Amino acid sequence: MSLLSLIAALLLEQLHPLSSRKYLYTWLAGYVEFFQRNFNAGQHSHGRIAWLLAVIVPVVLVTSVHCLLLNAHPIFAWAFSVLVLYLTMGFRQFSHYYTDIHQALRERQLDRARELLGDWLGKSCNDLSHEEVARVTIEQALLCTHRNVFGVVFWFVIFMMLGLGPIGAILYRLALFLNNRWGNQDEADFGSFGEFARQAYHLMEWLPLRLTAGTFAIVGNFEDTAYCWRTQADSWPDPEAGIILSSGAGALGVKLGQTILQDQQPVFRPELGIGDEADTDFMQSAIGLVWRALVFWLFMLLLLTVANLLG
Repeated sequence: MSLLSLIAALLLEQLHPLSSRKYLYTWLAGYVEFFQRNFNAGQHSHGRIAWLLAVIVPVVLVTSVHCLLLNAHPIFAWAFSVLVLYLTMGFRQFSHYYTDIHQALRERQLDRARELLGDWLGKSCNDLSHEEVARVTIEQALLCTHRNVFGVVFWFVIFMMLGLGPIGAILYRLALFLNNRWGNQDEADFGSFGEFARQAYHLMEWLPLRLTAGTFAIVGNFEDTAYCWRTQADSWPDPEAGIILSSGAGALGVKLGQTILQDQQPVFRPELGIGDEADTDFMQSAIGLVWRALVFWLFMLLLLTVANLLG
């Protein structure tokens, strides 16, 4: 059922992508703000309680609906799993930015590409060169692919195998959202409230990150991926993001990272990857890498499903 749910959700997103998830995110932001407002006293224990309460409510709700639909008929439970994946997973959550930036760079519309990238990142990109726009866009796409696709798929499959329904996808996206809202806040202003959200997210990311990086090695340049992962990942300010970026750069044979200008100020970033400088051709190669990685995951899930049926 996991494999069929994933395929159906991917096809549904390609055929009828959600035009916007802003209403869902607006509701979720208000929901999370409620717990922050009522529990944030700057202490680690308060953050732990708020995180658990914020997560338990939707997890129990989704599990209850899944069980009710499963008792009614398995096809209803399957359709519900597809719906959950459709809302939580997918390339279309970010691919429109990537496609438009790629097209603008191909047409030599650098200002347009800078504007689109700035909208995507939420920061000014007006000082970036053509190569820097391509480089930063590839980096963002690799990170978004893991967080919007591979991380969701991993936890969805794990909980489906345990017979708990699609709550894995909900749990992962909630952990990511709570980390962004609470875990990444400055402790000087936020205290230790967000520490548990940060720890919970890092725990959930440990294995999926390495599986994604390992898949890049398998479907890309294995030796360069292994070398870059081993020697460069820890140099990135966020070592977890460094795993994805260094392995992706090695798999593509492209240089990522490096110092860039933002608001006319140099921003130091260590160099990741080996090979050529990023350009629009490598942007196309990055798309191919991601799709090969996804097909590999689906193939492995197919083998797992067949082995389970035969067993």
